[in-house]
Amino acid sequence: MSYVVLKRTGQKMPLVGYVFIPRLCSAYSLVDGERPKALVSGRQVTNATCADTVYKAINAGYRLFDGAGDYGNEKEAGEGVAKAIADGIVKREDLFITSKLWNTFHAHDHAKALAKHQLKLWGIDYFDLFLVHFPIALQYVDPAHRYPPEWWGDDKKVHLQNTPFQETWRAMEELVDEGLAKNIGISNCQGSIIRDITNYARIEPQVLQIEIHPYLTQEAIIKYAKTLGIAVTGYSSFGPQSYVELGVNKPVTGLLQHDVISAIAKTHGRTTAQVILRWTTQQGVAVIPKSNNTERLVANLNCDDFNLTDEDMRQISSLNINLRLNDPADIDPRMAIFA
Repeated sequence: MSYVVLKRTGQKMPLVGYVFIPRLCSAYSLVDGERPKALVSGRQVTNATCADTVYKAINAGYRLFDGAGDYGNEKEAGEGVAKAIADGIVKREDLFITSKLWNTFHAHDHAKALAKHQLKLWGIDYFDLFLVHFPIALQYVDPAHRYPPEWWGDDKKVHLQNTPFQETWRAMEELVDEGLAKNIGISNCQGSIIRDITNYARIEPQVLQIEIHPYLTQEAIIKYAKTLGIAVTGYSSFGPQSYVELGVNKPVTGLLQHDVISAIAKTHGRTTAQVILRWTTQQGVAVIPKSNNTERLVANLNCDDFNLTDEDMRQISSLNINLRLNDPADIDPRMAIFA
């Protein structure tokens, strides 16, 4: 298994992991000012299947698991981990478990309390990596009232909160001090925010998690993170998984069915999914693909035992159209963090 070595701790983060996001994101981005008319996701990892899926993934060889408070299935994921440990498949220290702090808990005390709540749901003592999910502070929602709180208040409207990111980061650093998180990082952040964090951080971000796929290649932010010694994880690796129409006469094929990727896959005797994942990992970027199918779980995990040619990499990267699938601005224009 290939790893990314994190700068501050020297901890090895597997290059290929598993995410168990339970539902399709509600936000889709615009391309040239036009909203996608349709975007169909693959199978969802529901709460009912989460524990079993995590257990199967561990049994298949996965050691990196990517969760989040907003997914609403951390308890079930923890049950899958507990079963694998009880059955002697792994020890806790063999796993690299990631979770994320949701937007409604950015205030210092709320951030710390919520991280402890999430650990309790998982049934573990520490996270290997804890990320700030978005650089957006929303009005606090008591977990006893509604958890996960999602993007809205009870009135189904977005309520922003004036909590500076520096306050949130101080809480993240204290989680490291207290042994509740071995590493801390950020997600969905652009270069300007990362530059600001480095001005005041006592413990710098170890990982940046962002959307990366051949329709959104993100070369500049990947290069910037590597310059700072920040490891990068890409999510939504397969991009749109079926036909998407981006407006009049702008059809976009799902990446898993794209002719360019299909031809490269045939040359290497691989699946299109493996080729897309290898395009990402060959850049030194970790991936966290999702699947409920055991055969595909194994295939995805074995995506880094072959190499694409320079021409393969160039052809795949040339597919970039800056198609972002997860943009909070489509929920509320005041959250235009990628503007």
